[in-house]
Amino acid sequence: MKLTFLGTGTSQGVPVIGCECEVCRSDDRRDKRLRTSAMVEIGDLRFIIDAGPDFRYQMLREGIRQVDAILLTHQHKDHTAGIDDVRAFNFVDYPTIRTMHIYGNRPTIERVMQEYDYAFAENKYRGVPVIELHTIDEQQSFNIGGVEIVPIVGEHSKRFRSVGYRFGDMAYITDFSHIDPAEEAKLEGVKVLVINALRWEPHDSHFAVSEALEIIHRLRPERAFLTHMSHGIGLHREASERLPEGVAFAYDGLSVEF
Repeated sequence: MKLTFLGTGTSQGVPVIGCECEVCRSDDRRDKRLRTSAMVEIGDLRFIIDAGPDFRYQMLREGIRQVDAILLTHQHKDHTAGIDDVRAFNFVDYPTIRTMHIYGNRPTIERVMQEYDYAFAENKYRGVPVIELHTIDEQQSFNIGGVEIVPIVGEHSKRFRSVGYRFGDMAYITDFSHIDPAEEAKLEGVKVLVINALRWEPHDSHFAVSEALEIIHRLRPERAFLTHMSHGIGLHREASERLPEGVAFAYDGLSVEF
């Protein structure tokens, strides 16, 4: 299994437009963060978690020509705004047309249908994305190509849920601000955990670093990576010194094999 971080930033990305803080002016590539997304490769299968506004560039940067499925964590634009660009994968082997399979919970799938209604119209115009939507049951594992995937549900805010995904010994969750014990139990035994950590200070719709570290401490994975980070984290090289052993701030382009 291989995990590649396509983006590790917040909805604004880093650098933030107009910001002149030391992080946004940094020349360290680890301080330049596209919107949060990841790629999971298992055997010949390739899954993308979230397709935000940087999706096109992320695919080009990694040289991706084939994607088997996109798993959406929730309906916010920084996680769904790049869906139109799946057209490239639909027609890359034209005249063979490859359908893109997109998975998410009901609120997320409903939002995709609304925002990309032209892709589901009865009389489509030529070149629109070819998409098949799959509504997952948040309390049931599902299978793609022989790979079992376990949904992990967390509270993003009082109004929204976010869904993380477990693939065997690895789990990826983002945009959580709270997780119930029953959902956290689904993460027991993971060897690699990816979890969001917006900033050092508390936030009402995302884990702070301390909250993410508390969960990591309870679950005790062999390795843990923090993602969905704002410029408030500080410079990567300095902020990393504040983390315990076995925990790291992820950065765009980082690949982990296990």
